[in-house]
Amino acid sequence: MELTGCGTALVTPFRSNGDVDEAALESLVDWQIESGIGFLIPCGTTGEASTLSETEWLRVVEVVAGAAAGRVPVFGGCTHNATAEAVLKAKKLARVKGVTGILTANPYYNKPGQEGQYQHFRAIAQAVDLPVLLYNIPGRTGANLEPATVLRLAEIKNIIGVKESSGNIVQITELATTAPRGFKIMAGDDSMALPVLALGGTGLVSVASNVIPAEMSAMVRAAISGDWATARSVNQRYFRLMLAHFWEASPAPVKAVLKMIGRGDDVLRLPMISVTDGTRKRLETLVAELGLLEPAAAKGQHRQAS
Repeated sequence: MELTGCGTALVTPFRSNGDVDEAALESLVDWQIESGIGFLIPCGTTGEASTLSETEWLRVVEVVAGAAAGRVPVFGGCTHNATAEAVLKAKKLARVKGVTGILTANPYYNKPGQEGQYQHFRAIAQAVDLPVLLYNIPGRTGANLEPATVLRLAEIKNIIGVKESSGNIVQITELATTAPRGFKIMAGDDSMALPVLALGGTGLVSVASNVIPAEMSAMVRAAISGDWATARSVNQRYFRLMLAHFWEASPAPVKAVLKMIGRGDDVLRLPMISVTDGTRKRLETLVAELGLLEPAAAKGQHRQAS
């Protein structure tokens, strides 16, 4: 199953008592796939993976893989700042039926150098047969994976690409111009999607697609096919929403928007909390301006007509 196009970094729905809402998660997966999403990533940053117990983490991935039922690739988030623990987690994830691959981020907090990160990611990849997608997000982890290190890691057969969330367009350009053929460079930020795709990136791991999966998928498909007029048009319309999802720490804003459009709730786990009243009002205004507050059925009819 080819990892390309727009994929969703799925939120993890919680019930009011804090438990994982498996029915809501299954419903979200179905809607995403029906809307044209190319792949799914449960238990990443947007999925509040750091607040899940190990049992919950595995169960969330199981639910997503089961609901996807082979229709799209499922790359489960698998990150730890202790390499031995990350390896154990990867082995457990590899046993989950229906999981296509692993997404693993820089070891957080420790701030390892390039050689330490190389050995960390190599150990994870060598522990499993699944494809591994690296995740460079220095703003969250405190460590940056430099292009030269990515190129070394690309020599390992099951390390297939990188989700780049550094926000450093020069670094991403260097990687895009030196990476081996077939190595996947995924934009890790909605707001950087078109620049990364223009450089030769193969897709986007999106937060906004939790809310507008059809639109984000259409934008990425258009860019990859060279239809830049369509891609720019979609980007222009929804760019404010892409930024709005980070008006406060993610995933609080995107969960608030999902509630507004009737696709979920905004229950989070501490230390994450719901957005402030001021931010909620700003989000409501924006979502209304974009016409996303229509009932789901009417909205679907409207999109088909357009």
